[in-house]
Amino acid sequence: MSRLIVVSNRVTPPGPEGASSQGGLAMAMSAALREYSGIWFGWSGQSTPEFTGEISMQSAGGVTVATMDLEEQDIQEYYNGYANGTLWPLFHYRIDLTQYERSFGAGYERVNARFADMLMPLIEPDDLIWVQDYHLIPLGRALRERGAKNAIGFFLHIPWPARELMATLPQHRQLVEAMFHYDVVGFHTDDWKNAFNNYVLHEVGGMQLTDGSVRAFGRTTLPRAFPIGIDAKGFAALKQSDAGIESYTRMTESKAGRKMLLGVDRLDYSKGIDERLLAYERLLNDSPELKRQIFMLQISTATRTALDAYQDIFARLDSISGRINGSMAEMDWIPIRNVHRMHSREELAGIYRAADVGLVTPLRDGMNLVAKEFVAGQDEDDPGVLVLSRFAGAASQMREALIVNPFSQEDVADGIRRALAMPKDERKRRWRALMDGVERDDVVAWRDSFVQALESARDGGRKKRAPRIAATRGEG
Repeated sequence: MSRLIVVSNRVTPPGPEGASSQGGLAMAMSAALREYSGIWFGWSGQSTPEFTGEISMQSAGGVTVATMDLEEQDIQEYYNGYANGTLWPLFHYRIDLTQYERSFGAGYERVNARFADMLMPLIEPDDLIWVQDYHLIPLGRALRERGAKNAIGFFLHIPWPARELMATLPQHRQLVEAMFHYDVVGFHTDDWKNAFNNYVLHEVGGMQLTDGSVRAFGRTTLPRAFPIGIDAKGFAALKQSDAGIESYTRMTESKAGRKMLLGVDRLDYSKGIDERLLAYERLLNDSPELKRQIFMLQISTATRTALDAYQDIFARLDSISGRINGSMAEMDWIPIRNVHRMHSREELAGIYRAADVGLVTPLRDGMNLVAKEFVAGQDEDDPGVLVLSRFAGAASQMREALIVNPFSQEDVADGIRRALAMPKDERKRRWRALMDGVERDDVVAWRDSFVQALESARDGGRKKRAPRIAATRGEG
């Protein structure tokens, strides 16, 4: 059997098989790597004064992990710079925050070349290579330049931007050309896949083929939607763990008979946390009878704190929540509990179970797995209601949620009001349909469907047939 090599920006050595503390994505990848006797390769997260080209190999949880250290300049230009200062805001439609600096682009290409140099000696002829996310878009091209003929796939975990936004990126054609060195390019949704195809057809004069693949730059790749999921059954079981029961009990007691609205987000401008708080304030102003009857718990964990945009988010979020609490709080009631502390998955499962309304309202998101975790964490006999942004990738799969426009305070407030008033029978019916989808389209289904597509590419299923050109062709 072929080995599977997974490449990601960061590698966290997996825990023992079945470890409950292991995240859903890490769990799925670890299981696949154990099955295929594969390797997980990436940056260690550590810096070194000078790049040495040394690889650290270890076995953890039955998985071989290979990591390398990066120079501080690499981290600043490749990770903080191009990946998170340029691509992340651009791909989330925030061109006002996008930083276009040549040194960032140079660092991005340099680090991807270093990934390729370090990875090539580990690759065997029949290996399947699966590259993860926006940090490593040029890696496929770098591997091909070094002679790799393997089936190589790429999966983008964030949205793909509209063609007009992509065109604002200096050297955008070169970045997209790099995508054509992959056999399979995966997106969360058909919307993101179609945005990629639209760029290919209309910006560079590519063509759509009858098998769904696209051709441009003299190469062909297969773009497909592979909606990611969670370990639904595993996460649902966490609410019955000791930590899950303890956090559920604590939250239920602290509710004191009130309804709890819950937001759980990584602290990022794409998550719409500011807009959510303002919509909540609008709800309390428009429906004063809800005061003292409800409260919001907003859990926002910090990441990328070295970037100015993220420091601004901290200050803004604390300012908004402080202003709302200062103007509305009473001696025995605080409208917003604003928490920045990290919680374990077990604790979160208990918190989800205690929540009456889950607020997942990003302004733009590749998928948003919190929406699926909220559903999996519910009590099936008395489930809460999911209020979900139409701009989350999960919205295309989770139509039984209350779908709202996060840019409209009134629309979000109306969604919350409707969720609070929803009868139990309707809550149970909607939850059951959502849970069925979360269990069906779980992280294992996502992993297996992508690996199968890569195996088909390796076996030549698409390449052995002369592709017929469909009617769809762009103009450069």
